[in-house]
Amino acid sequence: MADAGAEFNMLEEVDAVRMVWNVWPYSRLEAAKCVIPFGVMYTPAKQTSNLQVVEYDPIPCKSCGGILNPYAAVDFHAKLWTCPFCYTRNHFPPHYQGISEAAVPAELFPQCSTIEYSLPRPGALSPPAYLFLVDTCVAEDELAACKTALQQALTMIPDYAQIGLVSFGTHVHVHELGFQECPKAYVFRGSKEYTPAAVQEQLGLMGVAAANRGRPGGPMSPTGGSGGNRFILPLSDCEFTLSAAIEDLQRDAFPAVPEQRPARCTGTAMQVAAALMSGCLPAGGAAARLLLFVGGPCTEGGGRVVDKELMEPIRSHKDLAKDAAPHYRRAHKFYDGVAAQLVAQGHSLDVYACALDQVGLAEMKTAVEATGGITIQTDTFANPVFKDSLKRMFTPPGEEGHLGLHSNAIMEVHASKDIRVCGAMGAASGVERKSPLVSDVHVGMGGTNTWKICSLAPSTTMAVVFDVVAQHGAQSSGPDGGQQFFLQFVTRYLHDSGTQRCRVTTITRRWVDGANLAELIQGFDQEAAAVFMARLASQKMETEEDFDATRWLDRSLIRLASRFGDYRKDDPDSFQLRPQLAYFPQFLFNFRRSQFIQVFGNSPDETAYSRMLLNRETVPEAMLMLQPTLYAYSFNSQGPEPVLLDVSSITPDRILFLDAYFYVVVFHGTTVAQWRKAGYQDQPEHTAFKALLEAPQAEAAALLKKRFPVPRFYRL
Repeated sequence: MADAGAEFNMLEEVDAVRMVWNVWPYSRLEAAKCVIPFGVMYTPAKQTSNLQVVEYDPIPCKSCGGILNPYAAVDFHAKLWTCPFCYTRNHFPPHYQGISEAAVPAELFPQCSTIEYSLPRPGALSPPAYLFLVDTCVAEDELAACKTALQQALTMIPDYAQIGLVSFGTHVHVHELGFQECPKAYVFRGSKEYTPAAVQEQLGLMGVAAANRGRPGGPMSPTGGSGGNRFILPLSDCEFTLSAAIEDLQRDAFPAVPEQRPARCTGTAMQVAAALMSGCLPAGGAAARLLLFVGGPCTEGGGRVVDKELMEPIRSHKDLAKDAAPHYRRAHKFYDGVAAQLVAQGHSLDVYACALDQVGLAEMKTAVEATGGITIQTDTFANPVFKDSLKRMFTPPGEEGHLGLHSNAIMEVHASKDIRVCGAMGAASGVERKSPLVSDVHVGMGGTNTWKICSLAPSTTMAVVFDVVAQHGAQSSGPDGGQQFFLQFVTRYLHDSGTQRCRVTTITRRWVDGANLAELIQGFDQEAAAVFMARLASQKMETEEDFDATRWLDRSLIRLASRFGDYRKDDPDSFQLRPQLAYFPQFLFNFRRSQFIQVFGNSPDETAYSRMLLNRETVPEAMLMLQPTLYAYSFNSQGPEPVLLDVSSITPDRILFLDAYFYVVVFHGTTVAQWRKAGYQDQPEHTAFKALLEAPQAEAAALLKKRFPVPRFYRL
C-alpha cells in the first residue's frame, strides 16, 4: 500500500493527476465490471515540480486539436509529427524547420509531459476588479466588524486594482465613487427583479457595455468621467471616496417590524451587481470578483429563501426531502440565472456568509460553483476565520499566504480512440461544444469535453469521468496495435501576473486484459477512488430524487469486493482484499458517517458549504474531510506519530493533533495539562517539556497559514 501510494503521489507531483484506475481494460464489458468509474482527478494550476514555462505558442493537431507532446511520433527528416490521439500526420510550422534529433523543442522532452506556454496578449493588461456587495440588515456590531475588515482589505489591495461598492438592505444602493463632491448612490427597489439592460440603462452604462462587448479581453477604455469609471475605479483614484463610503455605511433605514425578519434583498442585489460588472468591465479581460458579505437570509425580491414572518421557519433538509420548501426551487432557478450571467462575462462570485442563521447558501451553491468562487461560512463578522480568510484573499504576491488565484480558464480534454468523455465534477461550468469525444452517458457537467473555470486556484481540482467504448474482443487501438492510451488536458487561463498561459498535460497509461485482475488491482488508487466516489455520491444526492446514498455506496462496495476480493465460497473467514484495496472500505465507511451523507443535525447551508469544498479540493485535502488524521506527541517519540482515530489514543502523557480539514484540534492529556497549568514549561530545567508543547502549536500555526479557507482552531 505504501509503495503504491508513494508512486501515485510521485505521479501527482509531476503531472498534477490522480487516476482512480491507472490501467484500463480494453472493452466496454470489462470496464463495466470494474464497478468504480474511470475518473481522473486533475489540478490544472498546481505548482508541479520542474514545470517548464516557454515563451511561444503550442502546436495543435490540424485534425483533433490535440497539442504536440512527448508521445507524438516525430519524423525529423520529413519534418512531420503524428498525433497520438487521431494519428494524423502534421507538418511542423516554418520556425520549427531546424528541428533534429539533437535539437528538439521543450514540449518533446520526455520529462515535459506537463508544460506551460506563456502566450502573447494583445493590448494593455486589464487590472483585477473587485466589487464589494455589503449587507446592511445586520446588527450594529456586526456591521462595524464587517466595515473594519473591508477597510483592512483596502490597505492590501494594489492601487491599480479596480474597486466598486454596492450595499443592500430593503433596497439596493450602487455607490458612485467617481463623484467626489458628496456621497452619491443609485437606488434600485429590492422587491423587483431587473434585467442587465435595465440596470445598465438606469446607471447610464449602455454605451460602455456595448463597447466592452465589442472588445472582449481588451482593457477598459477611459470614458472621461462618464460610464463605467464612475462606479468601478482604480483604487488610487477613489481610495478616499471609497473609504468614506464604507465608513458611512449605516444599518438599513427600514427597521424590521417586530415578529418579522429584516427585509433583505440579497438576490436583487446580486442581480444588479452582476449587471454593473458586465457594463463596466470587458468580458474575460481581467480577474473580476463579486464579493458578497451577507449576514442573514434573503426575504425580499428575487432569490427569496424564506418569508419575513418569524413564524415561518427557514427550510430544513426534511422540508427539502418532502418538497415542502415553497421558495427553494424558485430561488435556485433565480441564482442559476445570475450564475449564467457571471459565467458569460468570466466573473466569479465569492460568498462570505457570517450569521448564526442560514443565509440561503444552498440555493446559491450553483452560482458559486459555476463561477469557481470561494465561500466562507462563520457565525459572525468578528470571527477570526472570516477576518483571516479575507486577509488571505488580498495577500500580495511574494508574501506568505498568497492564494495565487488565476481567472478565465478554459479546460479542454483530448483522448485516444475508444475513449469518451462522460463529463466532469468540480467548480466550473460546461461549455456547449460538439465533439466526437463526448459520450452518450452524462456524469456531472456532461455533453461536452470543454469547461470554463472563471476563478482558478492552485488547489482547484476537476474530476473528469471517462468511458471505454470498444467492443469486447476488439484489438487495441493504434497504428501498430499498441497497448498504450493517451489523455491530454489543455487549460488556457489568465495568470495572476496578467499574462495569458496555456498549460498542457499529456499522460499515458496501459490497456490490459479485463480478465487480468492482478494488473487492474495494481493500478487502483484507493485514495483517488474514495474522493471520486464522494464527489459522485454528493452530486447524485443533489440531482437525483429519492437517491439513497448509503445503499448505493454499500452496493458499489459489495460489487467491488466480489469482483476483486480473494475468498472461498460460503467461507466468510477466508475473505481478504489486496493491499491496494485494503483501505478503500474504511474510507467509504467514514464517508458514510460524515456530514456529506448524514445530514441530520446540519442545515442545508452547512451541507452545501462542506460539499462545495469537497468538490474543489485536491485528493490529499479531500481525504482529510473523509478521514481526519490524528498524530500523537510524547516524550517517547522523536516526533509526531500517527495513531488510530479512536478513544484508545487518548493517554495522560500525550498531546494529540487532529486535522479534520474544517477544524484543527490540539488536545493535551491530563498529565500534560496539569504540568502546563503548573508552568513547568517556563522553568529552565524543563526545556524538553516546553519543546513538546510548542511542536503541535507550530504545526497548527503552519497549517492555518497554508490552508484556505482558514480552518477553525481549538486548543484543549
